[in-house]
Amino acid sequence: MQPRAPLTSNTVSAAFIKADGARTENNGCPWHDVRAMLRKVGLRPTRQRMELGWLLFSKGDRHLTAEMLFEEASNARVPVSLATVYNTLNQFTDVGLLRQVAVDGSKTYFDTNTSDHHHFFVEGQNALVDIPSASVSIGDLPQVLDGYEVARVDVVVRLKRKGA
Repeated sequence: MQPRAPLTSNTVSAAFIKADGARTENNGCPWHDVRAMLRKVGLRPTRQRMELGWLLFSKGDRHLTAEMLFEEASNARVPVSLATVYNTLNQFTDVGLLRQVAVDGSKTYFDTNTSDHHHFFVEGQNALVDIPSASVSIGDLPQVLDGYEVARVDVVVRLKRKGA
């Protein structure tokens, strides 16, 4: 399957996952890299997954909401519904290609950087910015329920302009 015209450029710097599972930087995220990435995690590279994956991963590490990706897809003339965007983002998250970051009860971002790190949320701009994990120290965690273990700790530090 060949991509439509808006998706053929591979000149943008992007992160992708090599066959051995390691994330690497590359000059471009060619169509075949998205296909290999999807196959590596057991997802069938359908046209919609390929196109949304290319939009997600061709611009390096970033934070997107489903609505933001839907708008990018619309601008790139990728025919998908908002429901398909949500389903694809959730599938990518389930297999570890994305990390879900809940900011508010109604606002969820999807992060293409799946490494351990935390975030600043800039209120008023609705922007999510990475904080290196070494910059945040987590103290004692509460006792977990029997039969459970801590999977991950996410810290979101909310920022606002001084005097606002």
